[in-house]
Amino acid sequence: MASMHIHILGICGTFMGGIAAIAHSAGHRVTGCDANVYPPMSTQLAALGIDAIEGYTADQTRLAADMYVIGNVVTRGNPLMEEILDRGLPYISGPQWLAERVLHGKWVLAVAGTHGKTTTSSMLAWILEHAGLEPGFLIGGVPENFGISARLPATSPASPPDVGGEMPGFFVIEADEYDTAFFDKRSKFVHYRPRTVVLNNLEFDHADIFPDLAAIETQFHHLVRTVPGSGLIVSNAGDANLERVLKRGCWTPVERFGKHAEWQAGDAGASGAFDVAWRGAAQGRVMWELMGLHNRLNALAAIAAARHAGVPPALAIDALARFKNVKRRMEVRGTVKGITVYDDFAHHPTAIQTTLAGLRARVNGARIIAVLEPRSNTMKLGVMNGQLPSSLSGADRVYCYSAGLAWDAGAVLAPLGARASVCADLDRLLRELTAELRAGDHVLIMSNGGFGGIHQKLLTALAAR
Repeated sequence: MASMHIHILGICGTFMGGIAAIAHSAGHRVTGCDANVYPPMSTQLAALGIDAIEGYTADQTRLAADMYVIGNVVTRGNPLMEEILDRGLPYISGPQWLAERVLHGKWVLAVAGTHGKTTTSSMLAWILEHAGLEPGFLIGGVPENFGISARLPATSPASPPDVGGEMPGFFVIEADEYDTAFFDKRSKFVHYRPRTVVLNNLEFDHADIFPDLAAIETQFHHLVRTVPGSGLIVSNAGDANLERVLKRGCWTPVERFGKHAEWQAGDAGASGAFDVAWRGAAQGRVMWELMGLHNRLNALAAIAAARHAGVPPALAIDALARFKNVKRRMEVRGTVKGITVYDDFAHHPTAIQTTLAGLRARVNGARIIAVLEPRSNTMKLGVMNGQLPSSLSGADRVYCYSAGLAWDAGAVLAPLGARASVCADLDRLLRELTAELRAGDHVLIMSNGGFGGIHQKLLTALAAR
């Protein structure tokens, strides 16, 4: 494809930053801007030689970009966007640019669902890499096996499967149901035209853009409509919402995973290892230390999707033994004086509950202290408040950072009684938390943001105690 100069609005988001890296690798000149330009994304962009401008000033049109690629954080009233519109300059959404310039002609493997997209995408990309297929990927996190969140695929993968002509590369993408741009309110994933789709799970989320679960189900139905008859849909058999989506119309073979499904996972042993079966036949044993049923289901989905791309299950299982997980997914940030501090991206009650269950399986009767920042738009709106106390019930103690919430966190967490503490001052929360901790404790910090750097601040405070 011909080289061009693209200017990315919202370049410091994970998705748009990934597009920037891919476009740069493809030989394009890339510049961009965002409201806040700071590490780690600013550092990653600088390392690629990509200039990121702080703010959305109208004079950025003087860069004379060939195309302005618009992130979904950009709204009408944005000074640069208004100038682009007034001057009739060419613009396109991030997902559409990716679809037209990168994904077209590739074997796209898309991972969709309310939970587990990043982890499952990372597993799938690693399986394909282990099999020698050198996939491209764009993932909403950093898989530790790769150390980057996005890259182009190899142009000539080893032994491409026969799909009616040689496929020029595989691409794994985390397929988000969030909207595309202010001028395109469809979910991002309808642009990707995948050949292989994973449907991990489906429940209500993104309350800022979806009025109810039915609206999200409609978007998933649109995704299902784009999968060819020669493709494959890998779906969670235990999710009634997904089954309802598939019953609205499906023109593609479906393989299901979970209890009583084609793909099944045995119970985890003490180390986390588990057996995999397909249509009742043993395929092998995944030897890893990841905990939780959700991770076993993620693994089944990745193995099934990789099989569709030509990777034998035994080889996929071997790859998962070398899977290093994703940053901010039960990531151990440090252990000080016998106290272990974890960082996790969980920000939805279901994710909070499954993350706590996974940690409990690992630490048994040791004390778990959950520290939560309800930061996502859905959590800030309070629509999940009824589920929040039960999702945290697996913790021995709960600290909730309540700054910026329009609802009373103390009242919401009242069912937890004395186990829950609510604080709107981060420094005070840190002091109280530090004072309470003792050797043997496991501190699970959950937020989809930076949480004021609390992880390192806590480790430093514990070391100085």
